[in-house]
Amino acid sequence: NAIADTNQASIIHLPGLFIQDEISLNEFNKVLLGVRYDYNSLHGNIFTPRINYKWNTANKKNVLRISAGNGYRVANVFTEDHAALTGARTVEFQGELDPETSWNANVNFVKRFYTKSNGVIGIDATAFYTYFTNRILTDYESDPNKIIYANLNGYSISKGISFTSDILFTNGFTMNIGATFMDVSVTENNIKTRQLLTETFSGVWSISYKFDTNFTLDYTGNLYGPMRLPLLGVNDNRTEFSPWFSIQNIQLTKKFSNSWEVYGGIKNLLNFTPPANSINNANNPFDIGIDTVKNPELAFDPSYVYASNQGIRAFVGIRFTLF
Repeated sequence: NAIADTNQASIIHLPGLFIQDEISLNEFNKVLLGVRYDYNSLHGNIFTPRINYKWNTANKKNVLRISAGNGYRVANVFTEDHAALTGARTVEFQGELDPETSWNANVNFVKRFYTKSNGVIGIDATAFYTYFTNRILTDYESDPNKIIYANLNGYSISKGISFTSDILFTNGFTMNIGATFMDVSVTENNIKTRQLLTETFSGVWSISYKFDTNFTLDYTGNLYGPMRLPLLGVNDNRTEFSPWFSIQNIQLTKKFSNSWEVYGGIKNLLNFTPPANSINNANNPFDIGIDTVKNPELAFDPSYVYASNQGIRAFVGIRFTLF
């Protein structure tokens, strides 16, 4: 069938209307109200209201923001999820995918401190909560030969807190650190599970020191907590959760002028890589001679990989800036 072998264009008409009103209660308090109406030719009428509140002190050193609202998203699987194209599994859709919808709220607080030597310390803390319905989930576990996409028959919750701090001193030292604690769960048929490939903790940092000799030393890194990983049945001998791991890098830069710089360093200082068996049956990507229905744990499977396979390595470079 010539039509079946040809990509069919997706034509969607999406007229919409957005109304927003900012209300200044006084110098320190503001409320922002907004509502959006869209008519999607495939999914019908969609309303997305939102409310935001902001409070700040007179010196702007303290800012509090509170927001809540509704949102929706039409998923485009093949452009958003590369696993559907890069793996050896068959892609399967269970019914027509409806747009994802959510109700979300967050509270954000920002505070700034100034040291006697004109240094600046900034603190940014956020608590967030999102309740999803119609969420589109990727199922790697039901069938080792398939990636199955379907709307969630239930609900999903993403909640947590995040913290970042920027520190800038006049002696050339700067630091940025951040951490996020997150709980992402899926509840379907009254069974709650932890979402795949989602860590409960992640941290990131960037430390820089600029010497008087036009040398700059940068040390960056991240830290991830355990993630639940997709397994190929009860006989899969890989662990269900990833370990704690950290990727750290260091770079030294010499600036010769406003245009020329030379830099070099080391990536992945701790030489962390996932276990050798992360890509299951890597030597047989087409499952030749294997009955993956009877023995799913023997199937080729790259979906378990949760970090880069590149170990420690050095790099050098030259940077020329035109403007």
